[in-house]
Amino acid sequence: MRLTPSVRFIASAALAMLLVSCATSSRLEEHKTIAYSAGFKVIHPVKPDQVAILSSLPKDKVTPINYQGKTYYILPDAENNQAFVGGKMEFTTYQHLCMKKLREEERAAEQMDQAAAFHQMNWGAWGGWPMGYGRVIHYR
Repeated sequence: MRLTPSVRFIASAALAMLLVSCATSSRLEEHKTIAYSAGFKVIHPVKPDQVAILSSLPKDKVTPINYQGKTYYILPDAENNQAFVGGKMEFTTYQHLCMKKLREEERAAEQMDQAAAFHQMNWGAWGGWPMGYGRVIHYR
């Protein structure tokens, strides 16, 4: 099925809005929710080396860290002086949940594209704008 330029524009605009929303601070909130759901524990670093590690990590990404001979996966929340910390099992669950969320977002974007295409196809079936819409009517 060929999409008209206007449908492609609508689909592109919807995808752009989705991408922008992922880049905002809500992205960190989404990651924190997923990390917590995956079994990550919330810790409040108190040791100077923990505080230093927390402030050096990317804020919207889980990063593996070797600490005292063990590997931990950390999602920092420096604004709240806390971090979501998990092991290998929690990180694997986190990855699966992130992929599931991504598939859901892609499915929603597809449905928006299909709905836009459907409305575009039906628009011409009844002749475009209804009577009176899109025209200036002057009353005297």
